[in-house]
Amino acid sequence: MRKSLLTKVMLAVSIGSASVGSIHAADKVMIAELSWPGAKIIGNLIKVIVEEKLGGEADMVPSTNSVVFAAMDGGRGDIDVHPDVWLPNQQALVDEYVNGKNSVSLSNGFYEGRTGFCIPQYMSEKYGIKTVYDMATPEAQELFDSDGDGMGEIWVGGAGWSSTNINKVKARDYGIEFFHTVSTEDEAIFYNRLETLYKKEKGVAFYCYVPHYVHALYDTVLLEEPEYDPTQYTMYQPKNKTDWYEQSSIMTGDPIKNVRIAYSNTLETRTPDVAKFLSNINLDSADVSNWTYQVIIEGKNAEDVVRSWISENSKTVDKWLGIE
Repeated sequence: MRKSLLTKVMLAVSIGSASVGSIHAADKVMIAELSWPGAKIIGNLIKVIVEEKLGGEADMVPSTNSVVFAAMDGGRGDIDVHPDVWLPNQQALVDEYVNGKNSVSLSNGFYEGRTGFCIPQYMSEKYGIKTVYDMATPEAQELFDSDGDGMGEIWVGGAGWSSTNINKVKARDYGIEFFHTVSTEDEAIFYNRLETLYKKEKGVAFYCYVPHYVHALYDTVLLEEPEYDPTQYTMYQPKNKTDWYEQSSIMTGDPIKNVRIAYSNTLETRTPDVAKFLSNINLDSADVSNWTYQVIIEGKNAEDVVRSWISENSKTVDKWLGIE
């Protein structure tokens, strides 16, 4: 009788242990690896904290904004976290999945972001180009024509970015598109070209945002735009309207952004400690800029950069983890 009871207990423990192991294996936290540097580095920050502070498993998977939100909504664990949600750029996705379906949550904390169009300081000082309207002239068309085709060029962001669509509308409505070819080449390719043009002190106009390493690397001027006015700022994304470009109209600068982390609500039951951490995380734009500079310009490994920051800011990280 005792042997039979002991056997049953040992069997139950064995099954229980196997079940726990299966749960942990299935609950690896999958973080979206997006195309811009800040998002990639913040993704690594989350990964390191999950692995080294919470003892969990985490990995990163390349993706795009719309795919990430759909995956978080599905809750299957293929993508659980979006590390860098820029609002209101991605407001349509937030409205659908956070406010509508209630399948995704946003971090309570955020850092501020600013966006616009930049040119080199030497172009601004030499030719008096200060505003977006200064770009909509035949003179600017000639100054920013780097390939000799008679049109200037302006890079409005990478393909697939919500901000790129916004900048296409702004380039049209500010009159810039009439004088400059709108480019959406990959960010890495554009920044290689940017380096060459800066070295030659040629004209180059491009979408820029803060935080970003480019402002530490080069002397840039953020072109002036009319102050943000919601009555003069109507923006639809392709997900909302098939004729989004025709229906959108922007005649003012962007509002100041708040940048948050999004995560699937299924993490609250699958890995509650991770969900709590993601809810509490609160980044600073100066830190993000510093990380991107170290990774992109100094060539440091992203995990090494954030691991060093975590070590030096243990009280901040403990607060995110809910450790008093």
